[in-house]
Amino acid sequence: MARTQQDGQRSERQAEDWLRSRGLVLVARNHRCRQGEIDLVMRDGDTLVFIEVRLRRHTGFGGAIASVDRRKQQRLIAAARHWLHRHPWDGPCRFDVVGLDGGQEPEWIRNAFDAG
Repeated sequence: MARTQQDGQRSERQAEDWLRSRGLVLVARNHRCRQGEIDLVMRDGDTLVFIEVRLRRHTGFGGAIASVDRRKQQRLIAAARHWLHRHPWDGPCRFDVVGLDGGQEPEWIRNAFDAG
């Protein structure tokens, strides 16, 4: 496994543990489909949360949060729709982003963007 993949998996696990410590409950991890991938699917109370985890060792090209551009958002929305098609959910949903920048405290953006 390449170092980048290992770093990505370690970052996702770190974000998952950090979010669990804040009360979220894991539903699924690494949902892959033709449209894209969702790093974490978690529940926050009665809300289903699709979470993108981004790691940046250096912020010279912008931070981790800034790297979730409109194109990436569209891929996440498509992957979430695929997930919901396979796992029907009647409650509210949202998209969150967790950024990990060079060993700093994770930055958690709730409701980072809309599917509309």
